[in-house]
Amino acid sequence: MLWWLVAVPLLGGAGLSLAGRRADRVAPAAGLLVAAAALALAIIAASTRPAVDAPLVAGIRAGLAVDGLSALMVVTVAGATLAVLAFAAGEAELRTARFVGFMLLFAGAMLVTVTATTLAVLLMAWEVMGAMSWALVAYRWREPESVLAAHTAFLTTRLADVGLYVAAGAALAGGIGSLALADLPAARGPWLHVVAAGLVVAALGKSAQLPFSFWLSQAMRGPSPVSALLHSATMVAAGAYLLLRLAPLLAASGWAAPTVAWVGAATALLMGLVAVAQTDLKQLLAASTCAQIGFMVLAAGVGGVAGGALQLVAHAATKSLLFLGAGAWLVLLATKQLGELRGAARRYPLVGVTFTVGAASLAGLPPLSLWVTKDLVLAAALEQSTALYVVGLVAAVISAVYSAKAVWWIWQPEAPPPSDERRVRRIGTDERAVRRNGVLPLSGLAALAALLGIPVLARAPGLWELEVQESHFPELLSGGLAVAAAAVTWRLAGRRIGAPPLLASWLGVERLAHAVVVRPVLVLARALARFDDVLDGAVNALARGTVALARGLDRRGEGAVDGAVRGIADGARALGRLARRPQTGQVHQYYAQAAAALAVLALVVIVVR
Repeated sequence: MLWWLVAVPLLGGAGLSLAGRRADRVAPAAGLLVAAAALALAIIAASTRPAVDAPLVAGIRAGLAVDGLSALMVVTVAGATLAVLAFAAGEAELRTARFVGFMLLFAGAMLVTVTATTLAVLLMAWEVMGAMSWALVAYRWREPESVLAAHTAFLTTRLADVGLYVAAGAALAGGIGSLALADLPAARGPWLHVVAAGLVVAALGKSAQLPFSFWLSQAMRGPSPVSALLHSATMVAAGAYLLLRLAPLLAASGWAAPTVAWVGAATALLMGLVAVAQTDLKQLLAASTCAQIGFMVLAAGVGGVAGGALQLVAHAATKSLLFLGAGAWLVLLATKQLGELRGAARRYPLVGVTFTVGAASLAGLPPLSLWVTKDLVLAAALEQSTALYVVGLVAAVISAVYSAKAVWWIWQPEAPPPSDERRVRRIGTDERAVRRNGVLPLSGLAALAALLGIPVLARAPGLWELEVQESHFPELLSGGLAVAAAAVTWRLAGRRIGAPPLLASWLGVERLAHAVVVRPVLVLARALARFDDVLDGAVNALARGTVALARGLDRRGEGAVDGAVRGIADGARALGRLARRPQTGQVHQYYAQAAAALAVLALVVIVVR
């Protein structure tokens, strides 16, 4: 059954992708059918906890298993995929076999990632997920900006992915021949630290944590349903999930756990400030994704696996809801600028209400999901370090600020008249389809965003076999601060407060990466290209000299050599003619020749004696 769980979306996605335009008409329905089947299989797998494996290469097996942690993830991934595909069916440009096929392949790779029990299988799924994310972000491939953004996101995550290969090699060198994830903490000597370092870098890159966060800003060029899936349950969450899965490895290394915890806390704080500074709704949500996943990374570093896992699930539902709402307005109003979204919630009440529920959960307002899960993380941090807890608490308060800011804009009564450019972009928009297809996904996700993290679920260890820390103090404090921060933000949101350019530009990390990595690499590449041109010129010059020498020899030396050869041949032929002349075939001439020869011989003998 577990094989079917991963095979159904992968085969369905591959079939639609290969079918191309011939399958466009049936692609939305086929995609929903496949996603529904995957969700049913995921629910069964979460209940029965199957485990399967098969030989891969000598000593390494391809293993998949569903345990307490992955049970949460398989249901979350499958559920988010179904909701996103249902919503995407309302957008005309996304009702294609290419889009649906890529989305299913992406979800299938994520299902393999969360159920993989060995590093080898994880690597393969990791690669497919990266390739599909590149294809989806560049879905509008005729737009150069989209392709360039996809390249940036792909190359940045690929740079971090090198850590996964380094970790796999170090695990083999450290005696973990099976590459089983559960055995990695037993790697010998210094190889343990190399394994931990490689996995931490790969996970931080995939989860858009500092300093890799900027690629998520570029990924916003993709269609909104792609962003919803990318930011919620799949690629961005994969790194955090990997760190939660490998918490024992982080603890065994000694240094990795606190490093990861501080990176997560710093990302939650700084990217939260970046989200506050954004005027583009999708950019605000993207920065908030980095910040919220920072809480999951913090949880992995402090050993709060339960809080981190629940934060991941609650955030997946919340962020899917928010991105789908932003996508609906992008289609219906042709804008994602907060200033132009005034009155959007009043004009489209379903989207507005559900978006507000998601934003309230994202803000950490009690008693919604992310309030509970975030505080489980803060409680675990408080047990490890007061400083970590304080940074996390400040980050939680900031999440209330950017959430309240987004909600304030969409509920304002004034609706600015659309510009001519926006009117042109809205031509051909099927508003009824967007409204119709958004009802169930938005309503369902709003319910999950509000209820997934309620204390009854969070404090039921037997349900998912996760341990949950008991602490009430952080919940009361962070909940009260979040309410206060949201109220102050609502009061001040209309005032023009300039954001520091550094925050508006995502801390300038992309410019720094271009200055420190991209430009030096390009300069080196150009220098090597020039050196290659020199080598190429030398080879071509040598070839030209050889040809010229050959032609010179052909003109001047070839005649003499040829004449000498011809002279030798002529001499040989002359000697042959002389040798053939006595051979007349007449006996009397042979006798005369013999007599002459004998006479000459006798004369020589007489003279010599």
